[in-house]
Amino acid sequence: MLLLHGAWMNRWVMSYLALALQREGFAVQTLSYRTMRGTLAEHLARVAERIAALEAPRLHLVGHSLGGVIVLRYLQRGADPRVRRAVLLGSPVAGCRAAADLAQSAGGELLLGASLGVWREPVDVSVDRRFEVGAIAGTVAFGLGRMVTRLPKPNDGVVCLDETKFPALRDHIALPVGHTLMLVSPRIARQTAAFLRTGEFRR
Repeated sequence: MLLLHGAWMNRWVMSYLALALQREGFAVQTLSYRTMRGTLAEHLARVAERIAALEAPRLHLVGHSLGGVIVLRYLQRGADPRVRRAVLLGSPVAGCRAAADLAQSAGGELLLGASLGVWREPVDVSVDRRFEVGAIAGTVAFGLGRMVTRLPKPNDGVVCLDETKFPALRDHIALPVGHTLMLVSPRIARQTAAFLRTGEFRR
């Protein structure tokens, strides 16, 4: 399994989730990528290189925020055939109002860096049916997005609930947690493990 962090972060923010998933019996690795300097093509190449080096008959992916968007793009653009399931955590795959509004503000493009190109790509939420993708959305408005713009509810403080949904999802669940706090939530970890095992979230 490979975990991808979100914007302005590095692989260490995934430490709690990695440990929790290891305790659930998964072999876990994390990946750092340069969210500010790297292009989408560079991110995808880095993901592909790491996955190719993993020795496992089946592989799963988990991405938080921007990391989940990169996971989806990877699945759309020639993923390793061993990949089976993916979980997107607070990932605005259907567009990101907060990023769009930040880009329009003073200094916004500088803050977003090269990742701005990811948000400006046409929205594509198609995915091959051989991949089972689940998404977890937060509904507690606690995050930096509140400082940038007024987001419609429900949202997790950065990403709106409707931005996490698309028809090709195998399953979707909304939980009372903020955007960044997803990374240290036992409930998020349990639901992630449940989907990776069964292709469904627990209810």
